[in-house]
Amino acid sequence: MNRDQLERIARAMVGKGKGLLAADESTGTIKKRFEAIGIASTAETRRDYREFMFRTRPAMDNHISGVILYDETLRQNGADGTPLVRLIEATGAIPGIKVDLGAKPLPGFPGETITEGLDGLAGRLKDYYGLGARFAKWRAVIDIGNGIPTHAAIVANAHALARYAALCQEADIVPIVEPEVLMDGDHSLRRCYEVTEAVLKTVFDELYAQRVFLEGIVLKPNMVVPGKKAPRQAAVEEVAAATVQVLKNCVPTAVPGIAFLSGGQSDVEATAHLDAINHLGPLPWAVTFSYGRALQAAAQKAWAGKPENVPMAQAAFAHRARMNGLAALGEWTPPLEAAA
Repeated sequence: MNRDQLERIARAMVGKGKGLLAADESTGTIKKRFEAIGIASTAETRRDYREFMFRTRPAMDNHISGVILYDETLRQNGADGTPLVRLIEATGAIPGIKVDLGAKPLPGFPGETITEGLDGLAGRLKDYYGLGARFAKWRAVIDIGNGIPTHAAIVANAHALARYAALCQEADIVPIVEPEVLMDGDHSLRRCYEVTEAVLKTVFDELYAQRVFLEGIVLKPNMVVPGKKAPRQAAVEEVAAATVQVLKNCVPTAVPGIAFLSGGQSDVEATAHLDAINHLGPLPWAVTFSYGRALQAAAQKAWAGKPENVPMAQAAFAHRARMNGLAALGEWTPPLEAAA
């Protein structure tokens, strides 16, 4: 394990005013999103879609520190034959790879899941390093509902996250540790806070037990938000205050940075919440974004699978990247949003 390299890459992933583009949708997930806008999902259309984002400069140069890729994308070449990994590296961004195999039902615990993918992971990580990946991502999914999450499900997922992180670091790959408490359901902000606190404390207990080098990880948590179906939605300031409080209670200062997932928030909500969190500093870690839909949705809609729409789609992507880059600095404002 090269600790200096791990820490250097982790810090670069959360560099000032930059964040991560999550372009790691599985083939099944992106097929559903393409179908919603009338696009056939083929290896070529998936490549074309991601390629136009990787070629969007100066958005990539100025606001994107790294890109989380799916296995297929890591191995693809652009339309002109240039490996997509090289396109990303040319912008100064770091290529990364999703390595989990998805959340599957947890036996004995109805309504709860365990993320799979540890078997054979050491060998896959060696392969991914050779292909250019310098960080990885593993997502654990925690749902809030009647009687869940259980302590057993939280511990099982935290243990898997820690084992994954240890394997990554052994391969000189920075692990993104992603324990996502879902915002589905009708739970309150307070309930989300309580579950998020329990999850984060358990995750760091397991990371410590597995001897994970905390200076060489990036945490990708949910923000503390009420469920989508909650009768009362929280103000931006409430979300920011609760999120910062739970992080201060749970996340060691050794961790270089926190890159939030958007978790189903709208584009502008995710940006506004990130900006408000950064107004509550100084914080002991860099705080930025690791967004998928919240960076891509507008660009995907503008593109609609048509080559002539690429400039318009790139403009939409560039705007979202800039807005989130400003939010990571605490410099975003609604008038800047509206100026697009």
